[in-house]
Amino acid sequence: MAAIEIDLYSDTTTRPTAAMRRAMAEAEVGNEQAHEDPTVNKLVEMAAELTGKEAAVFVPSGTMCNAIAYRVYCRQGDEVILDKTAHPIHAEAGGPAALSGAMLNTLDGIRGIFTGEQVEAAIRPYKRNRPRPKVVSVEQTSNSGGGSVWPLETLRGVSEAAHKHGLALHMDGARLMNAAVASGRKAREFTELCDSAWVDLSKGLGCPIGAVLCGSVDFIEEAWRWKHQFGGAMRQAGIIAAAGVYALENHVERLAEDHENARLLAQGLAQIPGIELDPPEIETNMVFFTVDGTGLTVQQLYDRLLAQGVRIGTGDGKRMRAVTHLDVTRAGIEKAVEAVRNAVAGRV
Repeated sequence: MAAIEIDLYSDTTTRPTAAMRRAMAEAEVGNEQAHEDPTVNKLVEMAAELTGKEAAVFVPSGTMCNAIAYRVYCRQGDEVILDKTAHPIHAEAGGPAALSGAMLNTLDGIRGIFTGEQVEAAIRPYKRNRPRPKVVSVEQTSNSGGGSVWPLETLRGVSEAAHKHGLALHMDGARLMNAAVASGRKAREFTELCDSAWVDLSKGLGCPIGAVLCGSVDFIEEAWRWKHQFGGAMRQAGIIAAAGVYALENHVERLAEDHENARLLAQGLAQIPGIELDPPEIETNMVFFTVDGTGLTVQQLYDRLLAQGVRIGTGDGKRMRAVTHLDVTRAGIEKAVEAVRNAVAGRV
């Protein structure tokens, strides 16, 4: 196998920049569990301000953020309402069931985005033998939706429907900052409509690890309990929190470059016979496409690309997924398009 030169598998493959590594090496540290790590404290304060929340807690991953939030809101047999394509259903190892005993009530959104009316329809009248809905969960951006951005008014409708029935609204903020940059809005315009939200650091922002869960003081106090139970307590975590501080100060606006590169990639792929963009709209840093018209399977195209030093994810097995990030340049995008062209034509 050729060495991977251009990795479009995911924005989780980003590596810390030299400047980020220096910030990590020089970070002040302390006991994170006792709130004595000054760098962690700075990061959570920044995240709380960014999302318009009272408090925040630093944890190893976004998956843990979702797990903690559901555990705060739900007891065994309670219900989470979310889109059928949502990450907690397909990519969190059954966490909602295993850790919270939660039922999942799925909605049929468009590109991962559903409406307040759909939430209303999903909330059944109370009966003792029915699951109790406790939380509505939204994913910003929607991964399976092709990196789609929740429109603010749509999210407002979902928020109103949830709160009308006494349900919490939780935001999976895996690519919240991509949504903010793409829409030209502040992140808090989205998150202020939610009771809890988290900011991922290890994707487009380029950190090696981490996410920050934000909410009310009471919510975060309860979140700390489940963070401990789920094994997320840390000690001198300022070393990794420093990467998050650096990213929030330096890597947010540059996400626009990733979005432009995604559009460039999509334009190139669309010109290759047999490749079809799905969806055709490129909103942020994700490009999904089908390969049926090429006569190749997803796996065959993956293997042919890998032989050329280019890696693109196999997505859901029916579509391939390419994700742009700070380690992929415009020249890399052009090379990736040429690699797909060669693979489809059999020139490998």
